[in-house]
Amino acid sequence: MEAILNIENLVKVYGNVPNQTKALNGITFQVMPGEFLGIMGSSGSGKSTLLNCIATVIQPSGGSIVMGGKDLTSLNGKSLANYRGKNIGYLFQNFELLDNLTGSENILLPTSLHNVSEKESRLRLKQLAEYLEITDVLDKFPMQMSGGQRQRVATARALILHPKMILADEPTGALDSKNAKNVMEKLSGLNRDDKATILMVTHDSNAASFCKRILFIQDGIIFHELRRGDESQREFYERILKVMAQLGGGSYNVL
Repeated sequence: MEAILNIENLVKVYGNVPNQTKALNGITFQVMPGEFLGIMGSSGSGKSTLLNCIATVIQPSGGSIVMGGKDLTSLNGKSLANYRGKNIGYLFQNFELLDNLTGSENILLPTSLHNVSEKESRLRLKQLAEYLEITDVLDKFPMQMSGGQRQRVATARALILHPKMILADEPTGALDSKNAKNVMEKLSGLNRDDKATILMVTHDSNAASFCKRILFIQDGIIFHELRRGDESQREFYERILKVMAQLGGGSYNVL
């Protein structure tokens, strides 16, 4: 099976000599189709920089990011806009919904930007709203929704164009434990039932326990990897905690 994403020797340097900071120091890994991959690390480890490089929000200083045979570091203009719209769906920690648009208008915004027909857009909206259990908030504005509802609306927006991969940046960071678990169960279901490929950055061991594989980053390098086997989610969670303890961090909330 061919990888959906290839990261090779990725480097990101901030600042100028002699005050440089190397946020990424030669990161190399692959993401396979249908994989649910977690990226974990303490604050300042480089995990968010890595995700932002993949999302083409920031330009790496060296290395390559290849998806579909194209090196994303060389894209610009229309090709870059097409990549962002059709290849990735970005799920933010703070939802990033537009306050003056309803739930359905927020979700449908990418379809209007990428010329999806109204009939097809409405069909996708209906299917996603039913799966994510947000049909009752489609006509509400974000300020009228709970945090969990806003994140599920944001999830629908990220999925509406059928992206090849979902990039999730601390998707439970602004949620309480109940809503966080609900959102993670929905993401896990999309991965399990629809074979959605998900790359998630998180500091939360609870959220990470839904992943199939986890890469741990420290000082800009990958220093450890965990794969979930036949063990229970609770057992995988305990293994994650042990690694996070070495980093001086981790979540000790109950699943």
